[in-house]
Amino acid sequence: MTVLHATRTKAVSPATRSGRLFLLDLSGGRVLSMDPDGSHPHVIATDCPHPDGIVIDVAAGHVYWTNMGVPSRNDGSIERADLDGSNRRFIVAPGGTFTPKQLHLDRAHGKLYWSDREGMRVMRANLDGSQIETLVQTGQGENDRRDQNRWCVGITVDPERGQIYWTQKGGDNAEVGRIVRAGIEIPKGETAADRSDIEVFFNGLPEPIDLEIDLEDRILYWTDRGNPPRGNTVNRAPIDAKPAQNVPQIVVSDLMEGIGIALDVSGNRMFVTDFAGSLYAAKLDGTEKRMLLAAQGNLTGVAYVEV
Repeated sequence: MTVLHATRTKAVSPATRSGRLFLLDLSGGRVLSMDPDGSHPHVIATDCPHPDGIVIDVAAGHVYWTNMGVPSRNDGSIERADLDGSNRRFIVAPGGTFTPKQLHLDRAHGKLYWSDREGMRVMRANLDGSQIETLVQTGQGENDRRDQNRWCVGITVDPERGQIYWTQKGGDNAEVGRIVRAGIEIPKGETAADRSDIEVFFNGLPEPIDLEIDLEDRILYWTDRGNPPRGNTVNRAPIDAKPAQNVPQIVVSDLMEGIGIALDVSGNRMFVTDFAGSLYAAKLDGTEKRMLLAAQGNLTGVAYVEV
């Protein structure tokens, strides 16, 4: 079994930090921001058609989020607004993606990455929505679309190894969920549908959803909304360990269908949302778990930034 050692000896006191949380309320169709303890909420946007993934570009002063829309209509979209909610606009118009889920910002290279669930693909675009690309295609057509094993949900990027990670959750509580990784770029001469560099990082998971990487300690974190004991959890594993020696470690349990996760690595804490409308905070090792908000609709994506 892989043992995760805490290398961080000093965390910045929350009292000295100027962080801000951003949350998505799927049931209310809202984008919200608040202090890291859940206080002083502010509504940034309303009338969002089933928002799911959110990222913040602090330097540019932008918040981006995905809208799943109605899956049968193939009307997914990505929107952007200023941090106060002004200047809201589509950067990927409805129909430019099928059902976009988690979103990842690679500001250094000016890219947004997202998983497209019913689209059965991993996608990328410039920050203005131009140059939309499909990097991974797990299926084609209506027959494949009914196979939830092909659905891509979570997404994150490891710039050090030049890889993307994504989840394929499988059916509800089916115990066939996977975390998969591949190079950021499609190998020369190959296509999104026939890549030779795809590697299954973990298999047989209850129902993995969103992903985040602690790049300082090289640890992958993810939520799982499947049934207990392995589901309704936050898990982690080192991303550079040999696969045969790598076993997920459950660090947070007793969620009500865990969805979103955000890391504050320098502050030694994580934030987690679940579909029952709860917002939690805990240390990165899962200790000192506490509920910050409850019964807030159906919470999906969460992001933490220093502003």
